[in-house]
Amino acid sequence: MRIADVLRSKGSSVATVPPWTTITELVAELAKHNIGAVVVLTPEGVTGIVSERDVVRRLAERGAELLARPVSEIMTTSVFTCTSNDTVETLSVLMTERRIRHVPVVDNGRLVGIVSIGDVVKRQISKLQEEQAQLEQYITQG
Repeated sequence: MRIADVLRSKGSSVATVPPWTTITELVAELAKHNIGAVVVLTPEGVTGIVSERDVVRRLAERGAELLARPVSEIMTTSVFTCTSNDTVETLSVLMTERRIRHVPVVDNGRLVGIVSIGDVVKRQISKLQEEQAQLEQYITQG
């Protein structure tokens, strides 16, 4: 199964912010969309990603004054991406090995979606259920 299949079923909408967005504005975006991460985007493309976890950890380190600072101060700049042609299995390995929960999907330098670890797990469960149904049908029809 390809990442394109995941995006077809879940949609390709991605919440993005520019690097100068304040942490307060970022938190509002996360809450508004009920999501765990936002892609930091400039005209040149994906420049970072910021998750709820990033915000919480930096707040614990730096305190409430962090909320007025730009996301560029806390974003992850070494962003792992995938393409819509990559397989879910390949992305699953990357996410597990790198301990990544969100991966932007970039085709030809353009952001076309984002895949979360939840999306990957949901796809894998669906695939297992399909295989189980096929096996049960094979066994019962002998």
